[in-house]
Amino acid sequence: MTITNPQTRPVAAAAGDGKIRVMVVDDSVVVRGLIVRALESDPSIEIVGSVGNGQLAVDRLKRHPAEVVVLDIEMPVMDGLTALPLLLATDRKLKVLMASTLTNRNAEISMKALQLGAADYIPKPTAVREISGGDDFKRELVQKVVSLGQARLAQARRGTAPATATTTAAAPGAPSLLSGPVALRRPGTAIPDVLAVGSSTGGPQALLTFFTGLKDKINLPVLLTQHMPPTFTQILAQHIEQTTKWPACEATDGMVVEPGRVHVAPGDYHMRVERKLGGNILRLNQEAPENFCRPAVDVMLRSVAEVYGANSLVVILTGMGADGLAGSHPIVEAGGTVVAQDEETSIVWGMPGMVAKGGLCSAVLPLNDLADAVARLSTGADS
Repeated sequence: MTITNPQTRPVAAAAGDGKIRVMVVDDSVVVRGLIVRALESDPSIEIVGSVGNGQLAVDRLKRHPAEVVVLDIEMPVMDGLTALPLLLATDRKLKVLMASTLTNRNAEISMKALQLGAADYIPKPTAVREISGGDDFKRELVQKVVSLGQARLAQARRGTAPATATTTAAAPGAPSLLSGPVALRRPGTAIPDVLAVGSSTGGPQALLTFFTGLKDKINLPVLLTQHMPPTFTQILAQHIEQTTKWPACEATDGMVVEPGRVHVAPGDYHMRVERKLGGNILRLNQEAPENFCRPAVDVMLRSVAEVYGANSLVVILTGMGADGLAGSHPIVEAGGTVVAQDEETSIVWGMPGMVAKGGLCSAVLPLNDLADAVARLSTGADS
């Protein structure tokens, strides 16, 4: 849910040079400085504010517009969760990237922030030396800020302002495949035996909407890979079950795949399905990341194609990058079906955009229409 204010004043357009304006909010002066320096390494980013609490962030945003705010959770005076709705009330198109350390409490708060309108989150290292010297953190931070900033600027160029979701092109460095038209293919003719779902940026919000709409309409086993770190995936499974009433769990190695249950790939582990007599099982591994991701959607989809073949149904939801593109090829080659979320309702139209522009989809639909489409496809009604 994005909190909006009908009295919100207009926010100035982006700088003429097209740079992504970013404000960093963290109570540690040292951490703020390190994050600012990491972001300034990218020439497309301009830092327009660096403040130590949520109240200062709200006050500064009213005077100095930004496309993206990197928002810490635990701060004096006003914490991040309190500041979030006030920032979004000031500018309802603002992209807020929550930054939190990997604790159960902060994972829970981050999930709540995503439901309240934050666009994404980033796990913040606990030690300053890991922020200053960690290439992985810097790469992920810059990539997410640029991707979200490009989304905001692209939305402004189109002159659209959806209330609950925003759009973007692919993540930095993604192939130019997104520039072409969407060519749909006929869905597979076999009745699906599994539903595999891949998502990333904006995924937690989209998943709750999708599974709520799908409840009681299918009884397939669901395999879900959402780009998330450890701790967060366990919290995600709990939120899916509590919010949507779908049985959901973080997968364990050797777990039997069960109909009607959402099996969530755990953070930092790839999840594959393996054929076994008496029931398919899940296998977890820590092999090299793919697309800079572990878990990776491509890893899951390749195994789904091997085990389920033509009886595979895949949904690719909002997310930056191209994870899911390579894995969707063996799905359709085996006779399975792939559908994707559309651009207008995606926080980031990278992953779904890549499979859509790659000619791999049988449908590209708004988020609210995906559940009904999956329900029809699960019965073979659209074949």
